[in-house]
Amino acid sequence: MNTKDIAPHTEPAITRLLDTAARIERRLDRTLSCTRGVSYSEYRLLAALAAAPADGLPRVVLAEAVGLSASAVTRALKPLEKIGCLVTEKGERDARQSRAIITAAGLELFNDAQGILRDALRELPLNSLSAQQVTDFQNRLEEMR
Repeated sequence: MNTKDIAPHTEPAITRLLDTAARIERRLDRTLSCTRGVSYSEYRLLAALAAAPADGLPRVVLAEAVGLSASAVTRALKPLEKIGCLVTEKGERDARQSRAIITAAGLELFNDAQGILRDALRELPLNSLSAQQVTDFQNRLEEMR
């Protein structure tokens, strides 16, 4: 066990980072849900599926790609399947190996939502940073993983 104490700025900085991330996600959620009827999490699922091979992705791989648990992905896929944006194919021997496959309607929704999301991202302060500043910021975030 590491007995080294944390620096006094660590907890407040992490709290602020997570609060900022949550605020940005809520802002993107509002923008996407008001215009296209999907959340930012649903958008991320559609983005991963749009980039996937034609036979889709297993639920576990999809979960890893978007940073959600497999059960959260299963819950999130149901409404998208209901509105025709994707289909799921059950694994023959293992239900955990079911695959999600984006449909033409899902691809169209993703493409529309992508344009809307890009408009929202243009308004964020991060967009006005130089490429080097963004790279430095991303590197620091990666160090925290």
